Amino acid sequence: MKLRSTIHLYSSVLFAVLLIVMNLFIYTVFSRMSLNSQLEQAAASAARIAADMRKAGSGATVTQLLRAYVPVEGMLRLLAPDGSGPPPVTSASGQEISRLKPVYHSAKQAEIIQAGGHSYAFVSIPVIWMDGNVLNVQLTTSLESTTNTLRVLRLVLAGATLAVLLPLLLSGRLLSGLIMRPIVHMTATMQEIRRSGQFRRLTLKESSKDELVEMGRTFNEMIGLLERNYQKQEKFVSDASHELRTPLTVIESYASLLKRRGQDHPELFQESVEAIHTEAIRMKEMTEQLLLLAKHPEQWELEMKQVDLVELARSSAKAFDKAYGREIRVQAKGPIEGYSDEAKLRQLLFIFLDNARKYSDGEITVSLEAAGAERRIVITDQGIGISPEELPKVFDRFYRVDEARTRERGGAGLGLSLAAEIAEAIGAKLSMDSAVGSGTSVTIRVAAESRGQL
Repeated sequence: MKLRSTIHLYSSVLFAVLLIVMNLFIYTVFSRMSLNSQLEQAAASAARIAADMRKAGSGATVTQLLRAYVPVEGMLRLLAPDGSGPPPVTSASGQEISRLKPVYHSAKQAEIIQAGGHSYAFVSIPVIWMDGNVLNVQLTTSLESTTNTLRVLRLVLAGATLAVLLPLLLSGRLLSGLIMRPIVHMTATMQEIRRSGQFRRLTLKESSKDELVEMGRTFNEMIGLLERNYQKQEKFVSDASHELRTPLTVIESYASLLKRRGQDHPELFQESVEAIHTEAIRMKEMTEQLLLLAKHPEQWELEMKQVDLVELARSSAKAFDKAYGREIRVQAKGPIEGYSDEAKLRQLLFIFLDNARKYSDGEITVSLEAAGAERRIVITDQGIGISPEELPKVFDRFYRVDEARTRERGGAGLGLSLAAEIAEAIGAKLSMDSAVGSGTSVTIRVAAESRGQL
């Protein structure tokens, strides 16, 4: 059974049961109150009749007294403890109750009895008669008018139940349709995605805040994530197949050269091994950078916290000094802390320090300063610099300022692109100033404290 039909069935059955139970409760309470009221009235009448009959005394016969007080629809009887007594006086419509076996009650009795398919209120009151004996004054009165009223009430409630059930079924159908509409829309969108291979999103009412719209937003966010991951995967495959072709060709060429002439020309052996080694290292670096770029920022497992930026800069400078023999001067006035991921910020520093090392032979400085809600890390070199027209392109993937010079110094044009991805992931801002022949200055801006969500 479809979910829409299930919701419609369950809601309709539930409302119908609730409606029937409510009407049964109303009928039960009303009928009990009506019958109890009739029984109380009969008891009051019996007490009044007994008192009036005693006052009448010997002025009239018992039969005359009974006929004087017999109800319009019912019976009046005097009954001794041994079951004897004058014949009961019965109205014209209550002949069937005269055939009931008389029963003496030593205490007051009031109950509903059935006779001939009709209901009666029966009241028995013990009284001391004029001769000193204790007799029962028993009054039986018809409840036909009350049962007729209850019968009409049953018909009205049954009719009202049926009258309400019809719009209830229609409204249940409409409600299940409203609930299922976003799900049906979502299912159609997913089928369209599967059919066309294109990423599509649901059209949502931005003003609505209900759970179904929230589910639609989550669906759109999930589609967006899948689309970004798919684009990164496509980009990775495209970049890897394009960029790895050159080093593989170089390696193949030198390997072929070694195979053909390496044994006869030892000078070619050293050149070929060096070229193969260089291209292999470049392929390794390029592959690592491509894998990082293909990774979605949400998967980088960031650990945002307060970081001692001065200590981070000094330890990075010390590592570079040991690795490349290049002294890097760190300038800071006192301790400076910023809010970032320490490992990713260190990686960002390494990328810019490595670029400064490759394209300058002079001094490299790292300056740190606090500027309001920001902390600035400025890496400055005295190298060859970048022209103004090329500066906006340096963060593009695989862009090289000087192809020949870049290949000579290593690098695949991915370092600054990776730096931009890392900066976006940790919420840092990058800017670069450069002048040909004077050097380059890169500024990393990080928040001084946490600002909530990145």
